[in-house]
Amino acid sequence: MNRFAGVVCFLMSWTLPLSDEAATLETPMVSISGEAQGTTYHIKYFDGQNRNFKVQIDSILTEFDKSLSNYRKDSEIAEFNKSSSLTFRLPYFYPVLKKSEEIFNATDGAFDPTIMPLVEAYGFGPKKKIDPENANVDSLLQLIGFQNIQFNKTSVSKKKPHIRLDFNGIAQGYSVDIIGHFLETKNINRFMVEIGGEVVCKGKKNDGQYWVAGIENPLVPGTLHSSIVLADRAMTTAGNYRNHFKKNGQVFNHIINPKTGSMEQSSVLSVTVIAKDAITADGYDTAFFVMGLDGIKRFLTKRKDIDVYVLYTNDEGKMEAFVTEGIKNFIKETAN
Repeated sequence: MNRFAGVVCFLMSWTLPLSDEAATLETPMVSISGEAQGTTYHIKYFDGQNRNFKVQIDSILTEFDKSLSNYRKDSEIAEFNKSSSLTFRLPYFYPVLKKSEEIFNATDGAFDPTIMPLVEAYGFGPKKKIDPENANVDSLLQLIGFQNIQFNKTSVSKKKPHIRLDFNGIAQGYSVDIIGHFLETKNINRFMVEIGGEVVCKGKKNDGQYWVAGIENPLVPGTLHSSIVLADRAMTTAGNYRNHFKKNGQVFNHIINPKTGSMEQSSVLSVTVIAKDAITADGYDTAFFVMGLDGIKRFLTKRKDIDVYVLYTNDEGKMEAFVTEGIKNFIKETAN
């Protein structure tokens, strides 16, 4: 379910005024890494018992894919997309539906997980289309609309037969939260969990400093643009410069406006969202990219629980940044 990785986490520090006492200096740090969801994961946590939970974490992520991966023919979401209804077997489908409904309503449909027909038409997702520029967008828009999904805590069904779901813009964030919750059940309360660029951090490192994450430079992929301190929060990034392809001179980007059916040109290069959990940040970063810079600013006048760091090009074609007040003191730019 990898869509865009614009975040890199580091065990690094830069000085901030911290009021809490430093954490215990001798607690062992455990580092785990692996592959999942078509991408990689990196997990670091402090555990006095020095336990390694890689086997359990890999098992959780495999079960997660069995519920929400469109790349598995046997997943719950694949089964739902081929049928008219589904009774949940695993505990992951309902929370993502519930959060999707919240963000769909809050953003007036800028985030809509019924976008699968458009995703496929433009050549993304598990099925590749040969001629995306000839996609019949007007016809496909009739198949888009989260209002055509009805669900409760045990099942989900369709109001229209050809509606299909794609949680690629939110599920990976939720998987980060799931792993964070697993660590908390093991009495681990200082950790960094990163899957495919989606991050959640809790507590401090042994030096008493909070975790620091890096934001990629969208104009020079693979290089660091900024670093940000994450104090018990989650961070995700959406951008238009990695997951794309060219055909007949036309560029097709993976972030699609579900209201118009198009991949509209935008001055926004990447949107990093910081929220209380990664499922919230992940869903909103997709919506914000569709909404554009002015739409983001208007939205955030009423939502002080969400912070953003937006990289965009100005009228002269130079990259600039917009950052909300809540994180200004926690951002350090490392590139011009």
